[in-house]
Amino acid sequence: MKAKWIMGVAIAASAIVSLYFIIQLNLEFAILSMLVMFTLTNAARTAMYKKQGLIRESKWMLWMAVFFAIASLCTLLYIMLL
Repeated sequence: MKAKWIMGVAIAASAIVSLYFIIQLNLEFAILSMLVMFTLTNAARTAMYKKQGLIRESKWMLWMAVFFAIASLCTLLYIMLL
């Protein structure tokens, strides 16, 4: 139960940070924080689907989380290099 709360707080925090950067018109960091939020939500769905016994859906969400994690790292590199 504690892991669910931590994941929920992390998702909410990344959503708030995304909204902050959108308001500040800093779109690079807004995109980065949204990608982090998508990574966290897909990781949470992976665990939820696996717990429910939905193995195929769990694998799909796992690969989506990996994709968004790689996209987050690429966006971070882009921001740091430019």
